[in-house]
Amino acid sequence: MSEAILDKEIKKVYESLLKQTVVKDSLTFIKSENEHTLEEQIDLTEIPAPTFQEKQKGVEYKKRLELLGLEGVHTDETGNVFGVRRGTGNGPTLVVCAHLDTVFPEGTDVKTTRKDGKVYGPGISDDGRGLTAVLTILRTLQNFNVETEGDILFGATVGEEGLGDLNGVKAFFNQRNDIDGFISIEPGSPSRTIYLGTGSRRYSVTYRGPGGHSFGEFGLPSAIHACGRAVAKISAIVPPEDPKTTFTVGTISGGTSVNTIAGEANMLIDLRSISPEELTKLEEKVLGIINEAADEENKRWDTDTITVESKLVGDRPAGSQSEDAPIVQAALAATDAVGYQPALAGPTSTDSNVPISLGIPAVTLGGGGQFGGVHTLDEYFDPTDSYYGPQQILLTVLGLVGLKDVNKPLLKKRS
Repeated sequence: MSEAILDKEIKKVYESLLKQTVVKDSLTFIKSENEHTLEEQIDLTEIPAPTFQEKQKGVEYKKRLELLGLEGVHTDETGNVFGVRRGTGNGPTLVVCAHLDTVFPEGTDVKTTRKDGKVYGPGISDDGRGLTAVLTILRTLQNFNVETEGDILFGATVGEEGLGDLNGVKAFFNQRNDIDGFISIEPGSPSRTIYLGTGSRRYSVTYRGPGGHSFGEFGLPSAIHACGRAVAKISAIVPPEDPKTTFTVGTISGGTSVNTIAGEANMLIDLRSISPEELTKLEEKVLGIINEAADEENKRWDTDTITVESKLVGDRPAGSQSEDAPIVQAALAATDAVGYQPALAGPTSTDSNVPISLGIPAVTLGGGGQFGGVHTLDEYFDPTDSYYGPQQILLTVLGLVGLKDVNKPLLKKRS
């Protein structure tokens, strides 16, 4: 992470907000709710939600949004759950959300346990913390009847993890053209503001051939050998360091036994960059290598029986925005306001990738607390002082949509 430079005018907005009684009371309330927030985090974490199987958790989340008085709460065709908190009608429309799904497959024991002040459980941080932070912020606004200029859409998306490929947030923006800003909440410190999106393309590549006995039919081409040729060539690619661009062959499978010429081999490839242009260049190079490898294996054995199929299984858009953008500066100033050193985090892949790629201001913010073991069965969350996360996000929201009679929205209406 790199140290951030704060915009002086935006910092003044937050100095003014911190003087307001309703803001002071709201921040105190969030602190007092820390244990309740944790209990809600545990409750939601213990509802299984593998990617593509988020319905059960989505139903429960919808109930909780409705109980907090959110208007128009609904579940869309993809499984996203959203409702709106109306402002005065004089401001922008901001989304505040987290994601319902976890990386853990169906059947995983998601029961949580407490030990040494920490809570252990698959998904307790990612994104149990984000989901709960959304509810805490909404509860706070409702409890003090905070009047904002802009509208705020609160909710949760599906398909953020892995091969979910951000399908929830993609569907959301396919349905809406009235969104002016977007905040995604993930586990992490309130000091961290993510404002760049790492794009990725993922391919499942399958080589097929006749197969045969390793001795009796020696001379036939091998699907595994073709795949190996491709891996060797891909591993020799030298991508640019700036903008950061990366690749990996993540898994390889195939063959039936040690003494068989493989009739099929598969590999999964992950390509990433913060530059859409560099990502496309890398993709074209890798796809070329994949076909070359099939040709070379056929040529080696004077045949044409090796074929290859490349299937796109993941497409996360890349995107960037200026660190001087109002949404970025608002998040940084809010971090400063709660007493943390504001910092700009490096690019990563979150729901914010999609709006950033569309030119819609977006940031991903940390829900507070310490965490570890993410995406493992030993995942844990430490709730010590975790209330700073929702406090920082609430302040970010108030700066962006505007607090009635106090500050004009920092976020501009796009239409």
